[in-house]
Amino acid sequence: MLANDFNLDAKSISRLSSRGLSLKTLKEQLTEELELSIELWRAQGLHVIRHQGYYYFDTKFIPIQEAEFCIVDIETNGSKIEKHQIIELAAVKVKNGQIIDRFESLVHTKEINPHITEITGIAADDTTNAPQLKDVLIRFKLFLGNAVFVAHDVKFDYSFISKSLQKIGLEPLLNRSLCSLALAERTVVSYRYALSYLNETLKLNPKARHHRAMSDVITTYGLFLLSLDNLDENIKTVEDLIKFSKEAPRLKRPKFDPLLEVKQEEKGQ
Repeated sequence: MLANDFNLDAKSISRLSSRGLSLKTLKEQLTEELELSIELWRAQGLHVIRHQGYYYFDTKFIPIQEAEFCIVDIETNGSKIEKHQIIELAAVKVKNGQIIDRFESLVHTKEINPHITEITGIAADDTTNAPQLKDVLIRFKLFLGNAVFVAHDVKFDYSFISKSLQKIGLEPLLNRSLCSLALAERTVVSYRYALSYLNETLKLNPKARHHRAMSDVITTYGLFLLSLDNLDENIKTVEDLIKFSKEAPRLKRPKFDPLLEVKQEEKGQ
């Protein structure tokens, strides 16, 4: 969730994910009726529930193995939402470690510069018959539902999609989100945490084609499973996991790049 898209202050958001928020405090910050606000949040992917007189994100009570996580990756024709757009979007829904659904689409794009084509392999001609951005975003929003949004360096993908929704006249995302990079820094020892590096060292996706959306999603899925396997037993709910990914100490990185050492050894043979 982008805090400035949610009409509650940061302290209240923190309370919803942990100790709960009283009815009085919640109502003081709302511009709409409480019931209407809760329904609007639900439509934007965020479920707020009442429990023992206090209000919480429902993810406070959902065990990790019962939650739906949506692992997402986008490719764009530039990094600035004001003048660039999504050219490919892919996602998988994961529950109890298993992929239960998939979403993948190119997006009709009039212009893709040669540098982006070199990185992604996607040219404007490849998107000639692809659906328009509005159609792709609407279908993706339905696919995402209220799942936890997961991505490698999640802020970029989440923000770009959310702002793209606003550009076509829809409401921004409010789904709870999780950064697989931040989680990996606390669960997987590595010299670097770029997705391509992690894949090369950990063999997460042998068929990976970096900077293609679905390929990167599958690599992130492999990393996500590895991170979950390495979690401490006291991390039980979705909110436990989100908090851990943000607040737990990062693991100590090796002083030397093991991948470079392997390559040097191979070169010397």
